[in-house]
Amino acid sequence: MDHQELRQRFAALTTAHVADACIRARLPVRCAPAGLHAAVPGGRVFGRACPTRHVGSVDIFLEAFEGAAPGDVLVVDNGGRLDEACVGDLVVLEARTAGLGGIVIWGLHRDTADLRALGLPVFSLGAIPTGPQRLDERPEDALESATVGEWTVSCDDLVLGDDDGVLFVPATRAEELLTLAESIRDTERRQAERIHAGTSLRSQVGFDAYLSARRDDRSLTFRDHLRSVGGAIEE
Repeated sequence: MDHQELRQRFAALTTAHVADACIRARLPVRCAPAGLHAAVPGGRVFGRACPTRHVGSVDIFLEAFEGAAPGDVLVVDNGGRLDEACVGDLVVLEARTAGLGGIVIWGLHRDTADLRALGLPVFSLGAIPTGPQRLDERPEDALESATVGEWTVSCDDLVLGDDDGVLFVPATRAEELLTLAESIRDTERRQAERIHAGTSLRSQVGFDAYLSARRDDRSLTFRDHLRSVGGAIEE
């Protein structure tokens, strides 16, 4: 399945659905730290990661764009620095012109008003007026991987972002994860409809039966119980 079809499927999902799907598939949930969020609320992104490690100059981004495919997401590793912005309006405009689908920054951005007008989704740790005032030595593998929080991201990963944050998943497992996420979403929608109709969530998941069973078996977890009754609220 190509990335365009996967992107269309993600449009009807959230990162929360996919994160729960990772748990169900027994994959690490590779979320960017909670402080990383959309520069403009409502931003959504889905695409193959285009990793870069920033060392003080925009040339690394321009080089990344040379090898990027339409819809790729620039993932910028600036070490989580909070003393400089490494992406501004010109980089975002160039990324949009190159056909990229968005930018995720483990660091800060600037030119927020211009970014809002450009419309390309940008996720970062926030904004600051100053750009880099340094030029460090560039690693040989600066275009091969990027670190975001505790996670290493490469072009073998897909980037998913929305108002809840950013998630990285292996591209080889994307179709499986989206199928699981769709199942979780549909179960949760049915549960919500029944709550609106007057049937509590406790009744739907047989919570009284779970409490009774747990009295007899203290090792029983709520997730074990949910799996037995087809619930999805925790994964």
